[in-house]
Amino acid sequence: MVMAAVLAGCGSTGGGGDSGTITAYVYGDDAVKIQKAAVDTFNKTSPVKVKLVSIPGSDYVNKLRSAMGSPSAPDVFYNWGGGSIKPYVEAGQLVDLTSTVKNDATLKHGFLPSVVTAGSLDGKIYGVPMRGMQPVILFYNKTLFADNHLGAPRTWDDLQKDITAFKAKGITPFALGGSDQWPELMWLEYLLDRIGGPGVFRKIQGGDASAWGDPAVLKAARTVEQLVKEGAFGSHFTTVDYGNGGAPTLLNKGKAAMHLMGSWEYSTQLGKAPAFAKKDLAWTAFPTVSGGVGDPADVVGNPTNYWSVNSRTKHKDTAIAFLKTMASQEYAKSLIDNGDVPTTSNAASLLGSSPSPQFSTYQYQLVQKAPSFTLSWDQALESRIASPLLTEISKLFAGKSTPEQFVSAMKAVK
Repeated sequence: MVMAAVLAGCGSTGGGGDSGTITAYVYGDDAVKIQKAAVDTFNKTSPVKVKLVSIPGSDYVNKLRSAMGSPSAPDVFYNWGGGSIKPYVEAGQLVDLTSTVKNDATLKHGFLPSVVTAGSLDGKIYGVPMRGMQPVILFYNKTLFADNHLGAPRTWDDLQKDITAFKAKGITPFALGGSDQWPELMWLEYLLDRIGGPGVFRKIQGGDASAWGDPAVLKAARTVEQLVKEGAFGSHFTTVDYGNGGAPTLLNKGKAAMHLMGSWEYSTQLGKAPAFAKKDLAWTAFPTVSGGVGDPADVVGNPTNYWSVNSRTKHKDTAIAFLKTMASQEYAKSLIDNGDVPTTSNAASLLGSSPSPQFSTYQYQLVQKAPSFTLSWDQALESRIASPLLTEISKLFAGKSTPEQFVSAMKAVK
């Protein structure tokens, strides 16, 4: 009852509120200041005002779910696209923005196509990008590589040579925060893409559980098993975390040579070990896998976050007008000033003012050129699938299940 009262106070009746207000739910973190400024600017000229409701991150998903099932549902809300919005799409609670985007020049040309597609569901657009991109990148210690006369791995054979060379020197080839589970997910995401292409996971995301039985999934799982057995992650990675700085510290202390992680690793290292970040940290794309059919330019990770529109809103035109401001140069500049890399088409010319222009430009071009940007599986899939997925991946990495058992377990999740 208390929660209902709180939600009633911050929502809008019938998804539209009074005649002059729409409500927008946003994930409450440090970046919310950017959305607040955008709302303030929009409200200066719009007759219908936007009321921004910031909800603490730990409460966001549950409060949004409760609100969407009540009369006080938000008109616009922040989400991760993919599986995070699937229940709302199936319930008919979201506006299908496909035709709107295709027929509006600002929305059609305002964002990188791979990012818009990554947040879509069943080929339909339900969200407009509203934050920075977060591709998964292979980071490495360039001084360690230079000292050992090695190059950043571009192929799987290169990667195997690097593993052998670093192990011989007593250096863990890859830092991995295995105790958090989700860092392990990144390895399977890229391996499946490189081996079988993005279409395999698209089938899984579309609800085809049998696609877990695709030969590419099994090969990806067997490759993980091989990496673990040959010591690519060291012998204690299951007790190493990411959240408290365990894995990043292994990299910046020279105890590990490489780290597969989201683009936020750069800012993490800049905060924890600024001298290392400026002098020793380098980055490259995930290597190709021999015999794989995936495009080496494909990317996985979190393309961005999205605004979606409640189908019950009484002010659809205002909601869409607000969403269009996400493509503006002013909004892109505010993201850059915050250290983010926007997903807007106009961002390339603005990245010179980024706190780290070289890295920001690399990120942008990586995503800009990507034929496919696969959303992180734990965001792309519904929680009823994502939760057991993380458990099964953890068991695979820890050697508590075989690749065949991993495949069977995931095929059985309905």
